[in-house]
Amino acid sequence: MFTVDTYDCFYRENKDRVYAYLLRMTRDVQLAGDLTQESFARCLSSYGRNGSNRALLYTIARNAALDAVRKRREEALGDNEEIASAANPECQLMEKEAFGRMLDAIGKLNPVDRELISLLATEAFSYREIGKLLKISETNVKVRVHRARLRLKALLDAQ
Repeated sequence: MFTVDTYDCFYRENKDRVYAYLLRMTRDVQLAGDLTQESFARCLSSYGRNGSNRALLYTIARNAALDAVRKRREEALGDNEEIASAANPECQLMEKEAFGRMLDAIGKLNPVDRELISLLATEAFSYREIGKLLKISETNVKVRVHRARLRLKALLDAQ
């Protein structure tokens, strides 16, 4: 039986990964947080007790991100001061710059590559599950991920 505690547990287990996925997809800290909340709310309100399905949640999050990106095509990353976690200001600056470079490089990937890298980086899905989400074969996912990683590495090396 579905209970509030069940959904609360589902939320706690998945919120950070969904947020990280949406952050990589949108490259906007505030928007990723808003979309995370929206995704969980949509999942619960639309699917009720079936809303504790991780693949369904990521499909909702993916669609929300795609809608938001379409609306805000050239949105800047914005202020990501919350991201830096080190106590040393010099380390904070280095982490912030590295994070910004990574997000910029991911943003330069084509939308399919960006989504594959983002889904894989969440560590929530296997290649098979990513294939099901994107409606492509597991083998195709592996090939595309490999190529996307090569493109990302080239972009990072060029910076």
